[in-house]
Amino acid sequence: MSEPSWTVVVPVKRLDVAKSRLRGALPGVPHESLALALALDTVRAVLACDAVAALLVVTDDARAATAVRAAGARVLPDAPDAGLNAALRHGAAAVDGPVAGLTADLPALLPGDLDAALRATADAPGRHFVADAPGDGTVLLAAPAGVPLDPRFGAGSAAAHAASGALPLAGGWPSLRRDVDTPADLAEAARLGLGPHTAALAARRPAVAPG
Repeated sequence: MSEPSWTVVVPVKRLDVAKSRLRGALPGVPHESLALALALDTVRAVLACDAVAALLVVTDDARAATAVRAAGARVLPDAPDAGLNAALRHGAAAVDGPVAGLTADLPALLPGDLDAALRATADAPGRHFVADAPGDGTVLLAAPAGVPLDPRFGAGSAAAHAASGALPLAGGWPSLRRDVDTPADLAEAARLGLGPHTAALAARRPAVAPG
């Protein structure tokens, strides 16, 4: 097995505004706690991936910064404060070597799925991306050393990345493709198997009284 070489950049929004469509998805659980749990389970999987040499979290949220730093990530303040793509460019600019941008909402992520996707980029030069489960979004964008990451995350990002010259990776990797934006996405992630932080919050939901 080759030595780990990738630096993964994960932007984390301020928790009070992150994942707005998930608000109320776990009754009785503070929304900021859920947003942080998604990020921490993502971070945990990245740090356990054999292909990853370092993890850089770009955030201005003090609670998130403290938690991910304790988990083993390096933290970079979100100096641009201009959204996801600006945060990714800012993080990538601090990296010398191959870099990958990853979303922070992958609570079911398995290190092996991320490892397989990163190693699949060796099959062709240039930038590569992994679309989300529905196929229109992007969960991972990877660039070799010396190639700008040039992120195009947002609505229709899979098509935007392809139009920019990035190559789609076709592997299955269900835990990597299952990002979480809505309660239905969270339920799908739960079927795959949630990481410990999100699973602990899901277990705290109040029981439904029998009818």
